[in-house]
Amino acid sequence: MRITTTPLQRALIAALLIVPASATAAYPERPVRIIVPVSAGGGVDALARLIGQHYNAVWGQPFIIDNRPGAGGSIGPELVARSSPDGYTLMVSSSSYITNAAIRSVRYDPIADFQPITKLTTNPYIIVVTPSLPVKTVSDLINLAKAKPDTITYASSGTGGVLHLGGELLATLAGIKMTHVPYKGVADGYPAVISGQVNWMLGSPISAQPLMKAGRMRGIAVTSEKRLKALPDLPAIGETVPGYEVSAWFGLFAPAKLPAPIIEKLYKEASKAVTEPTLAAKMEAGGTETVGNTPREFTQQAKVEFDKWRNVVKKANLKLEN
Repeated sequence: MRITTTPLQRALIAALLIVPASATAAYPERPVRIIVPVSAGGGVDALARLIGQHYNAVWGQPFIIDNRPGAGGSIGPELVARSSPDGYTLMVSSSSYITNAAIRSVRYDPIADFQPITKLTTNPYIIVVTPSLPVKTVSDLINLAKAKPDTITYASSGTGGVLHLGGELLATLAGIKMTHVPYKGVADGYPAVISGQVNWMLGSPISAQPLMKAGRMRGIAVTSEKRLKALPDLPAIGETVPGYEVSAWFGLFAPAKLPAPIIEKLYKEASKAVTEPTLAAKMEAGGTETVGNTPREFTQQAKVEFDKWRNVVKKANLKLEN
């Protein structure tokens, strides 16, 4: 059956189609809030402020940083997941919003409830061991763990975080058993490794390198897919354990169903901000890579990441209730 419309009806339909397009073209027309799921200070917060300052300089609207720590880092993502997909609530988060959802019950779906805009940076880790531990390679560590099941200990910045799951991934892929020792943060984990209270942990290149150079810890490998330009003498764990790769990354997100024109505007300017040559070179010197990839690429990476950590949690039987 053919449906006919009057000229007035056609004009009204055309007007309805034009309004959303004009609204997105004018974005942003008022202040924008960037949710950060951690306290002020630190890498995530600093990067969120850098992006907010860049957007402000380009578009002339305030981009307000709203720190929402708590509940294992789930308060911020829950707030963003419930927000209107209009571009006025964004989130800069580390990959912890995914690892949290993989290991504990949260009130958001890390894939369905969010629109990834771009991965801003990625930061691999270094396996650092206590100087008294008789290991100089990943193979040495694995062999020692096989010889003494459950006696090799590793520290993390808390149960369910990427440092914890990174250790579990190594144990799963290498077929070994080790004991996890959670601390309140990386700053508490380092002294434990230095003193020998625990045998090893995953450390950030920026904070671990000075301790390595001072001989207080020994670095044996990096967790990236390939060796870092800043640390060419350290092998990648994947050279010994195929398939192993763990990185801390920071990304920009919005609620799901954000209109495509706004996604594109946010992506292009955020990518420009982090790939600026001077900033990129400075970060690379410290072991951090700037990324600025497309929304499509970042979306696929987030899905792969979530599946990876869910599999690790399942194999290690690590599911937490809260």
